[in-house]
Amino acid sequence: MRWALVKVALAVTAMVVVAFAVPLGLVVKELARDRAYSNAERQAATIGPVLAITTDRTQLERAVASAETGSGGRIGVHVPASGKNGRPAEIGSRRAPQADVAAAAKLGRASISPVSGGSSLLQPTAVAAGIAVVEVFVPDEALTRGVATSWLVLAGVGLALVIGSVAVADRLGTRMVRPAERLAGAAHDLGRGRLGVRVLEDGPKELRSAASAFNAMADQVVQLLANERELAADLSHRLRTPLTVLRLNAASLGDSPAADQTRSAVEQLEREVDQIIRTAREQKAQTQQAAAVAGCDAAEVIHERMAFWSALAEDEGRTVRIAGADRPVRLPVARPDLAAALDAMLGNVFRHTPEGTAFAVDVHNAEEAVIVLVSDAGPGIADPDAALRRGWSGGGGWGHRPAVAGGGSTGLGLDIVRRLAESTGGDVRIGRSVLGGTEVRVWLALDGGRAPRGGRRGHRLRRTLRTRRRRAARTGT
Repeated sequence: MRWALVKVALAVTAMVVVAFAVPLGLVVKELARDRAYSNAERQAATIGPVLAITTDRTQLERAVASAETGSGGRIGVHVPASGKNGRPAEIGSRRAPQADVAAAAKLGRASISPVSGGSSLLQPTAVAAGIAVVEVFVPDEALTRGVATSWLVLAGVGLALVIGSVAVADRLGTRMVRPAERLAGAAHDLGRGRLGVRVLEDGPKELRSAASAFNAMADQVVQLLANERELAADLSHRLRTPLTVLRLNAASLGDSPAADQTRSAVEQLEREVDQIIRTAREQKAQTQQAAAVAGCDAAEVIHERMAFWSALAEDEGRTVRIAGADRPVRLPVARPDLAAALDAMLGNVFRHTPEGTAFAVDVHNAEEAVIVLVSDAGPGIADPDAALRRGWSGGGGWGHRPAVAGGGSTGLGLDIVRRLAESTGGDVRIGRSVLGGTEVRVWLALDGGRAPRGGRRGHRLRRTLRTRRRRAARTGT
């Protein structure tokens, strides 16, 4: 496609350049010729007034000498004979044949006579004795002076236009070809079993649409494979119970050859089922890893889960606010893992705060990380550090009131969130929200980055988050 665009641009530009350059070159040549003869006419015109006054040879030689330009020897005057015994006079240089001079005098208008090395302009002028002819020699180089330079300039401009059009077509072709090449490469990788491959959606509108469709198809393939492997694992586990019964029944058959064959067949069937289960588990782990590489849209997941929890919030009279999820936010985590973490945090809000307590979900997309904040207007936590330590140890609550009270929670909620954050190189922190209750901040690092513990960038990001939360709390949105 790229070379096709270049060839089209080259052909079109070349035709345009030829269509304009050839006529312009001919016009330049004609202009040079007209300029040379115009100069010759002006020189001949300077001799005309002298001939009208006198035909004296001395006066005419002075006039010819003063009218000469360049190297001289280019102007000649043919004066007719005066009186019966007079003779025609030839002043200056004469190159035109006598017949052409006589024809010009007879016709009474200017004419051009080809001579050796150029041409002569014959300009008739009336004098007392008849018609005198002024001859001005125009060399061939005067007829083509400046034509070669003009043609070179035109050729250079045409060549520059061709090169420029080819360069622009090449850039445009590259912009179109690279997304197509990436799409083709991703399709080949997906065909070779790399389920985590995705395509960057850029380039022309059609290619962006194709890339979006490819990513959706790849996500669907991963989901279908996961469902298939889940089904295989589930069926294999279901076979365990009848296999156990068969093995027990076979053990009670005695020592006959038929009983030995039955026991052997049951053992082989059990080994095959175990192998199916192990294979399904390995492929499930690979599928989850591929899904994490592919990532997910945090805004889409948040809207999906909030649509589920909003129904319960409406029943309990809770005010819900979502901020920062109005545009796509890509995360390097699997969609089910992010949904599970959100359900864990939101479930703790409903479990450990009174009915009617407002809560909010905020998303901030920074340069190196994505921050998800779940805050509520509940009673808060007296010791967030202790809640985090209990969460890390896997017991004693995940950070709401049971964490401080010392019971009523398994601690799995915080552990799910912590594992999700640490899988990206981030962390989890608990603090006081602007709503007055608890705030759980999940730092999900991008490209394996680490959550900044301090420094100018970390302080600036935290200050931006605090400002956004205070503004949201004041407006109540």
